[in-house]
Amino acid sequence: MQQLIGELMRTYDLAQSPLRELNETLHRQTDGSNEAQWEILNPRGGHAIAVGLDAPINVDVRGSVGYYCAGMNKKATVTVHGSAGPGVAENMMSGRVVIKGDASQYAGATGRGGLLVIEGNASSRCGISMKGIDIVVKGNIGHMSAFMAQSGHLVVLGDAGDALGDSIYEAKLFVRGKVKSLGADCIEKEMRPEHQEALTNLLKNAGIKDAKASEFRRYGSARKLYNFNIDNADAY
Repeated sequence: MQQLIGELMRTYDLAQSPLRELNETLHRQTDGSNEAQWEILNPRGGHAIAVGLDAPINVDVRGSVGYYCAGMNKKATVTVHGSAGPGVAENMMSGRVVIKGDASQYAGATGRGGLLVIEGNASSRCGISMKGIDIVVKGNIGHMSAFMAQSGHLVVLGDAGDALGDSIYEAKLFVRGKVKSLGADCIEKEMRPEHQEALTNLLKNAGIKDAKASEFRRYGSARKLYNFNIDNADAY
């Protein structure tokens, strides 16, 4: 059942109407739409909720979601008032995705732009193969996060698991807590003023007020694996 509230808010109850119909309706929204505010009720861990959005609309999902929520997001702001299953905001292009709870594995995978905020913890492979997305995690992240991360920023206020940044390219990683181990070709790097400034802006954009850039360490690529070199064979 869909219900118009006032002039702008629409609610969609997934206990009464199919997910396909919801996504098709959201896909019809365009820039300047007068239906910019959406509320989704009873997601009940459903998969692929609010995927492929391409308009500056706000979508509030009242509950936890399954696989690939807000995947391929472009322009929209999607807030999940619960936790998210694997692949949240996968291949995100722009906009903003906020997870109020925890996120399962490969959150923000292959993301090319926009901001993903996870207010809880993220599981393994957070930010895998990220290509420009900014990810801010208030809690901890699991092993193999930022594997083959090409560009963008991963900010972690808690701890990071094993093999952080394995085979990383030019993404920038900032961790406030402990790092269990670094992956191949990932090293700790100097925190210069420009990095402090960039991190301060990221924290501000993510709505985080209880952390300072000076509390973080920066990690990135040692740049030894860009081309094969026999002297570095043991690192492959």
